[in-house]
Amino acid sequence: MKPGRLGSIFLFLYVYRMAQSSVSHYSIKKVSADGLVDADDVLAVEQPLEIRIKYGSPRSRVTKNISVTMRTPGDDRELALGFLFTEGIISSIDQAKGLPQVATPFNDNMIVVELKEDVVFDIGKLERHFYTSSSCGVCGKASIAAVRTIQCAEDYPFDNLRTTAQAVYELPDILNSRQEVFKTTGGLHAAALFDMQSNLLAVLEDVGRHNALDKLIGSQLLSGAVPLNKHILLLSGRASFELLQKAAVAGIKIVAAVGAPSSLAVQLAEEFNITLIGFLRENRFNVYCGMHRLIM
Repeated sequence: MKPGRLGSIFLFLYVYRMAQSSVSHYSIKKVSADGLVDADDVLAVEQPLEIRIKYGSPRSRVTKNISVTMRTPGDDRELALGFLFTEGIISSIDQAKGLPQVATPFNDNMIVVELKEDVVFDIGKLERHFYTSSSCGVCGKASIAAVRTIQCAEDYPFDNLRTTAQAVYELPDILNSRQEVFKTTGGLHAAALFDMQSNLLAVLEDVGRHNALDKLIGSQLLSGAVPLNKHILLLSGRASFELLQKAAVAGIKIVAAVGAPSSLAVQLAEEFNITLIGFLRENRFNVYCGMHRLIM
């Protein structure tokens, strides 16, 4: 077989494996009042992703591990870029030197983002333990105060963003129709981006809610759409402090969540002039701040 042919086959198998790696099939036992039966089940895959950055002057480049997060494989480049952006390591896609790359062709659980030589940042600002839980990205931070040091998108206190309650009601159904992996596993969070007319622009899924949002923001960085100050963000679960912080960094002014917000998330939304909606389901929702952007 010709070398070129072999390389093409290897690439096809690698891409195919990556496309299939977000779910895993299992043989299980289903127990009910009617008895015991054999069945097949599909689970969302959870694997560690080590994010590294390469930075420094041309003569003294440094590669540093900055995070390990448990994620669902797929959209790892977007996840890495979104993470660096929402952590304040980069302020634009232009500071990255090309696209993030897997560390080796045989290790897709380690990704390296190379920064341009003139990018200067304080690595100490991260104040993050090396391991980050998939369910709570803020848990690894040394202090909540460290989160507030990140530069957020410019605030426009007198923006004219308006949407209707009817448009907000429609968001969960639109999201549900596009959650492909969730339909088969029931085990993923989603972050979805809409325009002000409730048109779905992007939706990303992950086993970790903060990963899903980093993937979404990373995808918009790559498309040049950030800041997202004319968009609506929908979260498939609860609205935590860290998710609101990430939204603020990206410039998002309207955040809706199917679940409940935390008290600290509400405080952050008030601080950054974000309209925060919770318990969005069955044609009802609560508004915790920013009512001026909703037309009833």
